[in-house]
Amino acid sequence: MKNITFLFASFCSFGISFGQLFSENFDSYAVGSYLGPQSTSWSTWSGTEGGAEDVTITNNSANSAPHSIYFSSTSTTGGPQDVILKFGQVYNSGIFTFESDFYVNSGKTGYFNFQANQTVGQVWALNVNFDSGNMYIDDGATSNLVVSTYPQATWFSLKIEANLTLHIWKAYLDGVLVGTWTNGINTLASTDFFPVANSQFYVDDVMFNHVPYVLPTLNALVSNVALGGEIAGQTATPVISIQNGGATTINSFDVSLSYNSILYNSSVSAQNIASIASYNVTMPSFQLVPGNQTYTVVISNINGGNDDVAEDNTLSNSINPVVPAPGKMVIGEEATGTWCQWCPRGAVFMDQFETKYNQFWEGIAVHNGDPMTDVEYDSGIGAFIGGYPSAIVDRGAEVDPSGMSPDFFARLQIPPVATLINGATWDPTSRILNVSVKADFALAANSSYKLACVLTEDDVTGTGSGYNQSNAYAGGGNGVMGGFELLPSSVPAAQMVYDHVARAIAPSFTGEANSFPATVLAGQSHTLNFSFTLPATWDENSINIIGLLLDPQGRIDNAGKATIAEAVANGYVAGLQTIYGENLEKMVTVYPNPASSMTTIHLNLESQAPVVLSLLDVSGKVLSSKNYGSLNGSWNLDLNTSNYTAGVYFITVLIDGNKITKQLIIE
Repeated sequence: MKNITFLFASFCSFGISFGQLFSENFDSYAVGSYLGPQSTSWSTWSGTEGGAEDVTITNNSANSAPHSIYFSSTSTTGGPQDVILKFGQVYNSGIFTFESDFYVNSGKTGYFNFQANQTVGQVWALNVNFDSGNMYIDDGATSNLVVSTYPQATWFSLKIEANLTLHIWKAYLDGVLVGTWTNGINTLASTDFFPVANSQFYVDDVMFNHVPYVLPTLNALVSNVALGGEIAGQTATPVISIQNGGATTINSFDVSLSYNSILYNSSVSAQNIASIASYNVTMPSFQLVPGNQTYTVVISNINGGNDDVAEDNTLSNSINPVVPAPGKMVIGEEATGTWCQWCPRGAVFMDQFETKYNQFWEGIAVHNGDPMTDVEYDSGIGAFIGGYPSAIVDRGAEVDPSGMSPDFFARLQIPPVATLINGATWDPTSRILNVSVKADFALAANSSYKLACVLTEDDVTGTGSGYNQSNAYAGGGNGVMGGFELLPSSVPAAQMVYDHVARAIAPSFTGEANSFPATVLAGQSHTLNFSFTLPATWDENSINIIGLLLDPQGRIDNAGKATIAEAVANGYVAGLQTIYGENLEKMVTVYPNPASSMTTIHLNLESQAPVVLSLLDVSGKVLSSKNYGSLNGSWNLDLNTSNYTAGVYFITVLIDGNKITKQLIIE
C-alpha cells in the first residue's frame, strides 16, 4: 500500500481517543524508482529528491513481499543516501509510536535517528545503531540508553514507543521489551535513515501513530532502570526511576528488584511526588554475571495501597553483559578544539565513558588550534578524521563521539596480543619522568608490532581567550548536553576544566619501529623506556601515563594506563633503549620549520655518541638516512628537502641508541 493516512479508533489509558496513522510497505512503487518524488511524506536531508541522497525501491528482499528500500554506504564517512520520513508536525505530548522492519546484512551496520524539529539538522532526539548483531540507542547526550542484540541477515521488527507526556520511552524488538528510558529530547518531527560507514540494510513496513495520553487518578509506574553497567564483572548500582503518572500526589511506595535469583528491596516514605514528577531510588550494588539474565522491578504499596493501573507497576528486562577479553583496555582518541562549537559533545561523551567503563577504557582528547595542542599528535589524528568533533576507537573508523559504543564493545572482546604494565621514576626537582612500558605477550608476535607512550592531563585550566570553549548548546536549543546547555555560547576560560588532554606522544603517533625482535614468543616480556621532562605548568598529580601496543596495521591492539604514583609503585623496568619525549628540546632543534628547500638539525651533545639522522613520512617509511659516526658538542646537520612534496614528515635522530623524533613541515 502507498502512504495510507487515516483516522482510527484506538484504546488509550482510560478512554478512547483518535490518532493519525501512517503506513508504508513500498509495494505500489516501481522497482528502481526513487522514493522521494513519488511521496509527500518522504524526502531527503537536503530536500533534493531523485538523486544520490534519495533511495530506490528494490525487490531483492522484503519483509512483506515484494518491495522494500535498501541503504548502502559508498563513502568511508557514510552516505550519500540520507532519507527523511516527515511526521507532518512536531509531537511533544501524548503517545507516539514508530515501528519498522529491518534487515541488516551480517557483519554490517545500520542506522536511523529521530529529528526533534521540522527543520532537520538542528536537534537529534534519538540515535539507533545496528552493528554486527548489537543494537545501541542513545539520545545524543547519554550513551547506551539501550544495549541489546538483533538477528543478523534476517528480518526483525523494532518499535519505539514514546510517552511524550510522561517522558517515558520504550523499545521493543520483535515484540519483546528491550529497554525503557527517560529521553533527553522529548519532541519528534521526523525519522532520518542514513547509511553510516559499512552499512547495508533494508527497511520495510514503516508506520507511526499518535494518541493522546489521559492521566489516571493514582498511578505510580517504573519509568526507567539504570543498572549502571553493561560489562560482566562490573559492579552495578541500579537506579530505579519511579514516576507519578497520575493526578494524585504520591507520598510512599515500596520497590523491589530481582536479579540472578537475589531480591533487593527498598521502602520510600514521607515524599511529595507531584503529578508527572519522578523520584530516583538507588538500590544495593551487585556484580553483573556473564550470560543472559532477566531482572524485574516491582513497585507496590503506593500511598499504602493499590493504584489505578496495575500493568505499569512491573518492569522486566534482560541483560547479557559483554564479556571482556582478559587484560583488555580500549583507547578512544577524540579530535577536539576550544574553537569548535560542537566539541562540548565530545567532552561529555568522553567523560561518560570514563565514568562507566574506567576499568576497560581510556580516553585521549587531541586538541587542535588551541593552547592545548600537541602538534605531533594533532597531525597524526588528522589523517583519520574529516571534521570536529570526531573520535576513533583503537584507531579504527571515524565516528562521532556519541557513537563510540559499537566499536568499544567490539574491541573489548578481542583478546590482546599482550598486556601492558607502566612503571616509572619521578624526580620532582628536575621534573624528569622516566617511564617503562612492559609488554607481557599472551600470543606470538613479531617486529611489526610497535610501542608508544602517551601522557595526558586532567583538570587542565588556563587563562586567555584560547581557553574559552565555543558552545553550540548554549540556551538548550540544540538539546541537553551535560550542562553545556546552561552555559554561554562562549564559555569563559574561568568556567572551563579540560580532561584527557593529550600532552605528549613518544616517539611518534605511529610508535617505535624497533620495539620488539623479529620473533616474539607467547610468554615473553619486552620493555621499552621513555623519558619526559614535564613543564612546570603541568600538574604531575593529574598526569596519566598510557602505554600503547600497535599492531602491524597501525590499530591499537591493547593499552595500559597508570597515574605517576601508580607507575612509580609498579616499579621502573629497564628496557633495551630509552626513547625521549618532551625533555629533548634542548638537545635537538630543527630550523627553519616549516622548510622549503633546506632545514638544519642542530645537536647539542654532552658526550661522544654515534649519530644517525633519518627522514620519515607520516606512515613511518624511511625516505633517507645518514650515519654521521661519532659526534660530540654542538653540530649543525643540513637536510635537503627540495625533492619532497609539501606535507608533514618526521626527523629521527638516533643518539647512542636513544631515538629523538621531531616533526618537520615541508612547504
